[in-house]
Amino acid sequence: MNKSSIVALIALFLVTGLKAQFNENPILNLENEDKKLLNWGYYLGFNQYGFKIDYKTNEDISYIQEGKSTGFNVGLIGELRLNNYLDLRIEPGLYYTQRDLGFPNFSNENDFLREVKSTYIHIPLLLKASTKRLGNFKPYVVGGVSTSINLSSEEKSKEDNESGKFRMTTNTYYYELGFGIDFYFYYFKFSPSIRGVFALSNELVPDEKADSPWTGNIDGLYSRAVFINFTFE
Repeated sequence: MNKSSIVALIALFLVTGLKAQFNENPILNLENEDKKLLNWGYYLGFNQYGFKIDYKTNEDISYIQEGKSTGFNVGLIGELRLNNYLDLRIEPGLYYTQRDLGFPNFSNENDFLREVKSTYIHIPLLLKASTKRLGNFKPYVVGGVSTSINLSSEEKSKEDNESGKFRMTTNTYYYELGFGIDFYFYYFKFSPSIRGVFALSNELVPDEKADSPWTGNIDGLYSRAVFINFTFE
């Protein structure tokens, strides 16, 4: 099943389910769901990663071109209730993504293009702040810090861009901000959310040569990402 079909099925599910959620006096589902000390769940979703690139000099240079693609997320959720409006969440997950970097001044495609494929184990610690429950839905905002392990980083590789390998650090640190809505159905709680993710640490492992045409003018490389997750609890 392709991504368009998945999105269409989720949209159909939401439209069907939400008809009952916005009645003037809806029957309350899962009335005691938010009173538990601990909650567990899982999520599926999509991501789009990009880079913020800082250059050593911006004079008379050709900027690196970037191509983005949509990746896939899957993970688990653990939630600790702090009070009626605040929850502490941990959301470890596996994130797949690819970014294409085009380096100027090369005529050979093997030198021009670097496909940066990444598989992240992403671990955020988030504070979720919710409004008062409104019938069978409840909006919230979420923010916090996170770290990731890039299983495809090539950080320890002895080869660099001279051999076609674009190297990145294995560990990265981020801050995250987002919002979503909890929908209470008869058997479970469903929460679509969107979140921005911003790297705090430089992820570039420079080439061995200081004047490398690939990394010589890069001062810092920082991931920027958007996560769209669909949570089931």
